[in-house]
Amino acid sequence: MAGPGDPPEGTTPEGTSGGGEDEYRSVVFDESFVRAARIQEYSAQERMADHAPAVRRRPPRRRGLSRQVLMLVMLIAVAFGTAVYMGVRNPYQSPVARRSVEPLRMTVIPLSPQGVVPGAADPESLFAHSPAAQFRIGAEGIPLPVSRRTAHFSDSQVVTALTAAKEYIVHSSLYPEVLTRQQVRPVRALVAAEQLDQFDESFSHPTADGRHAPTGWLVRFDPSQAQLADSSIRVQGTLQAAETDSATLEVTADHTFVYALRPTGAGADTSASLFTVRRELHFRFDRNDLRTHQVQLIVSYVQAGPLSCAEDSTNHLRPLLAGQTAKTGGPAGTDPYATGGATALCGSLATSAQPKV
Repeated sequence: MAGPGDPPEGTTPEGTSGGGEDEYRSVVFDESFVRAARIQEYSAQERMADHAPAVRRRPPRRRGLSRQVLMLVMLIAVAFGTAVYMGVRNPYQSPVARRSVEPLRMTVIPLSPQGVVPGAADPESLFAHSPAAQFRIGAEGIPLPVSRRTAHFSDSQVVTALTAAKEYIVHSSLYPEVLTRQQVRPVRALVAAEQLDQFDESFSHPTADGRHAPTGWLVRFDPSQAQLADSSIRVQGTLQAAETDSATLEVTADHTFVYALRPTGAGADTSASLFTVRRELHFRFDRNDLRTHQVQLIVSYVQAGPLSCAEDSTNHLRPLLAGQTAKTGGPAGTDPYATGGATALCGSLATSAQPKV
């Protein structure tokens, strides 16, 4: 029989009340526990749907940053670190103070023929009987040498210097619009900005002062006297690159060009003659020149003939054509095909340099 203090059902063997309420007295359902509960009862309207369960599981609350945000933060950090690293490693991060560019020093030596200039109606016959018989045609006669890196310049930088020098030679020695049509823009576009004032002054006020002769910059004939009889210009020569210091590459070019010419306005039946130009050019490149693909031309040494020493060769070359003779001669015979340099300001064109017709 239950005592007056016991519940109607009596006590359980463990001494707890039969209603089991004391079993849950230690559990506290605070607000955080309720919010964290994953089971949520559907509303009355939601339970009206067929086969709808009485409760649904609540998705767990996401705490902290999402995975996408974390990935974005990591990517930004990596990109920032890479930018800082490249800024430290990049050799072009700040412009290097450029050295003063030397003005071009030029020498143009006319070579006077020792007799009558030989000629023939067929330019091919002239070439075949001249020292230029085995020369290549056009830019093929200016091959690039095998390039090797230097102490401070890579293979690609050496190739860039050689290529820029070749491009200048092609534009200034082989382009018909430059040779006979008075165009200078194809050549000017390749000259370093620091030399443009000298270049422009050479053409606006040509002077035989060793600094401002157009024929020191390029090959061009007096259009009132001569025209090309054959567009296949014969060329032979060499290119060499060398490092002069840690900031400078120099390219030395030595080429002989042979042109077939006729009097201006003459037809194909008029005799043509050969005109030979030997150009020794020295180019200089710093890293800025390599980046812009422009050249500093610092030395231009030119021998050209047949010319008359009495004619001014500063602005144009005025060739002596087939059947003509020079008014005056030079002090000694000079062969533009030979490797030695001339020492006179006017020389005689060696007989061996003329075609045998």
